[in-house]
Amino acid sequence: MTQREAMPYDVVIVGGGPAGLSAAIRLKQLAQEQGHEVSVCVLEKGSEIGAHILSGAVVDPIALNELIPDWKDKGAPLNVPVTDNHHWILTETGKIDFPHWLLPPLMSNDGCYTLSLGNLCRWLAQQAEALGVEIFPGFAGAEVLYNEDGSVKGVATGDMGIARDGSHKASYQPGLEIHAKYTFFAEGVRGHLSKQVIERFNLRGGVQPQTYGIGIKELWDIDPAKHKQGMVIHSQGWPLTDTVGGGFIYHQENNQVAIGFVVALDYANPFMSPFEEMQRFKTHPAVREMLEGGRRVAYGARAINEGGFQAIPKLTFPGGVLIGCSAGFVNVPRIKGSHNAMKSGMLAAEAAFARIKAGASGADELTAYPDAFKASWVWKDLHKVRNARPALSKFGIPLGTLYTGLDLWLHDLGLGFLIPWTFGHHPDHKALKRKDQVQPIVYPKPDGKISFDRLTSVFLSNTNHEEDQPIHLTLKDPHVPISTNLALYDAPEQRYCPAGVYEIVRAEGEEPRLQINAQNCVHCKTCDIKDPTQNINWVAPEGGGGPNYPNM
Repeated sequence: MTQREAMPYDVVIVGGGPAGLSAAIRLKQLAQEQGHEVSVCVLEKGSEIGAHILSGAVVDPIALNELIPDWKDKGAPLNVPVTDNHHWILTETGKIDFPHWLLPPLMSNDGCYTLSLGNLCRWLAQQAEALGVEIFPGFAGAEVLYNEDGSVKGVATGDMGIARDGSHKASYQPGLEIHAKYTFFAEGVRGHLSKQVIERFNLRGGVQPQTYGIGIKELWDIDPAKHKQGMVIHSQGWPLTDTVGGGFIYHQENNQVAIGFVVALDYANPFMSPFEEMQRFKTHPAVREMLEGGRRVAYGARAINEGGFQAIPKLTFPGGVLIGCSAGFVNVPRIKGSHNAMKSGMLAAEAAFARIKAGASGADELTAYPDAFKASWVWKDLHKVRNARPALSKFGIPLGTLYTGLDLWLHDLGLGFLIPWTFGHHPDHKALKRKDQVQPIVYPKPDGKISFDRLTSVFLSNTNHEEDQPIHLTLKDPHVPISTNLALYDAPEQRYCPAGVYEIVRAEGEEPRLQINAQNCVHCKTCDIKDPTQNINWVAPEGGGGPNYPNM
């Protein structure tokens, strides 16, 4: 076995998103304030910071105000305050613009900004590097390292230059071992290393299962006459009927619109395609009119945590913590999570710094972090909305929406004590029905102007992987896709993947087989979540591979 070089740090952060970068910045701020040096590095699997970041996004600046109070003077890319809020209830041809004053106040976007979260992360990375944080883009965390006592020792980055057959190419370079007193897992939704530590340390013991949605997003340059900078639109209803989800349209700067659609991954019909639902959404008359004459310039997809308060796992284990969407801090009715992710990173940083300054070796648990979380505004933010998402599954969409509105209004009026209960969740992959229990869904063909096919869309994501490398979409049992998924569910991976990765090939005279087009993968993690047999395990490909999102 090739010897790997080892690099020691006080803290290693796996993931260069809002949580990881906020943690890195806070650690270095504390080091400066208290005169105690702390070494910090951030590993980012994307080719650059922001390359794999995708969000709507409407951002509440509450955490940024705490982290970098003078962010405006430092040029943070929060240039478009939300000025106009709309909530549409759609039918196939019409819409109701629901009066905003009837919505619970917590769903207001007053004081928030619409922007590219990727660009915010690029700016945060600049602030981190100015403080002395070492950032390594293009280095994917591939393995969790452990000390002899079982505590987390750090992570190893993936080897480079491995051929698909496992042999070493001429360009082969072994990965690096990054040793640290504390390892922060900030990989985002369904991170593959986070999954491992959650299982190893039983961090989900006693909590509800995490649930998810998939968000499909596009950027459009639209006719300036139709652009209303600062306008934010959310929708529910058509094209979905009995599935939770909805659309968003954010009028951002430079005559650009971020438009997207979210489908909850507890949907039942295996013939559903979240990508096709997004394309149908754009054909609604109210949406089409906005886009006509415009040009689509970017595309991407990402899974979203929807489990909320009751699905947050234990946050600590010997030698490390979970922060951001690796734990799951999204406020579903607000459709926001970046502020909570950033604050979680800051709280973990403060706990780690205190222990490092006290001379800790790192094999302990940062118990001050979950204690600080329970005392923070993040806990309050998530606790009061804990029943909003599960109510939709429990009661159905019409009654669930009414219940959620009442629940949120009571909390906003200070009467949350009248709702002491907490609803539960079920794993998304268990919700899928067999193909003989449902009606197939026939989607219209794309017109190439408003609606598009998946491969054309993936091209806009700038996705690229080194072709001659091991397939990073691994199967626990290679027979299951045909013997079970195809036989019982008509191979739903063909449809829930928004990038055309999974394809059933039926060559004449041969048995059908699953073909995995790993080159197309946009790292959304939907397959890892929704596969009905949990046979697909997403692992990080060679560092730098995947999408390269501009302004997403």
